[in-house]
Amino acid sequence: MLRPILIFTTMLALVLPASAQVNSWKHEWPNTDFTKTSVDFTEIMSGGPPRDGIPAVDNPAMRKASSETRLGDREPVMTVEIAGQTPRAYPIRYLMWHEIANDVIGGVPVAVTFCPLCNSGIIFDRRVNGSVLTFGVSGKLRNSDMVMFDRESESWWQQFSGKAIVGVLLGTKLKKLPGWMESWADFKARNPDGLVMDQPLANRAYGSNPYSHYDSGRPFLYRGENPPHGIQPLARVVVVGNRAWPLTRIADHEELTEAGVTISWREGTASALDTRTISKGRDVGSIRVRNASGKDVPHDVAFAFAFHAFHPKGKWMLE
Repeated sequence: MLRPILIFTTMLALVLPASAQVNSWKHEWPNTDFTKTSVDFTEIMSGGPPRDGIPAVDNPAMRKASSETRLGDREPVMTVEIAGQTPRAYPIRYLMWHEIANDVIGGVPVAVTFCPLCNSGIIFDRRVNGSVLTFGVSGKLRNSDMVMFDRESESWWQQFSGKAIVGVLLGTKLKKLPGWMESWADFKARNPDGLVMDQPLANRAYGSNPYSHYDSGRPFLYRGENPPHGIQPLARVVVVGNRAWPLTRIADHEELTEAGVTISWREGTASALDTRTISKGRDVGSIRVRNASGKDVPHDVAFAFAFHAFHPKGKWMLE
């Protein structure tokens, strides 16, 4: 039943003028200032679920890595390591169903985000202009990427960029924090005393991928251009700023130093968007990006179509 609903909402977005779309949103978003926007409203469409239909997790419970028995060794986790604090892992098996985890690590309020449709996993500092924001999932998409909202001002934010695109905080940009996706086995081996997000209490099929074989198909609810240079829309690319490296190129070399960063690839991490069971997904490996001083650099490993959509003049690091 979900697919017919999504097709209908997509068709509706295509025929409704922008003013009609805004009027249809206002009952659900009475506190959002739609007079302030940097995007064409016709670019924003419903992903199916309503506001908070995909519930973000606030203050997720954590447990010791040594006590976690549910995760497969190859399952991907988002890793956050803040100096002086115990490293934390946020399993994609949970973020797949919640997309945002609002947490605090050593006094630093963070939002750990994952958009399955773009394979985009980014960690943000939730502090803005002296205030701490709490993020939720709007149920809206732009270029197939999650549109987040903050509960304090109800401004809308593009997850891929971390920038407010609608509302009173228009133009504000969240600070990205270093973090990366890796296998549960790699996290445990490096951090035997680390912490891992515990299973939420919601009734979800944790460990399963509701977008079975998505990363070998076509982008969902995407109307933009395909990437240039013959790159497939759902090919993974390593995104650092406005540059993108094809993941296959990094994997072939295992390590590359270009444009002031060193990108390394390691085998052993399953794709979360391949098989129905996440732990059985094909091996796509994991990425670390460091600067000349050896410090981790904020980056993303996203689908090529998303990079092209948000960086149409971006630089493709092909050779």
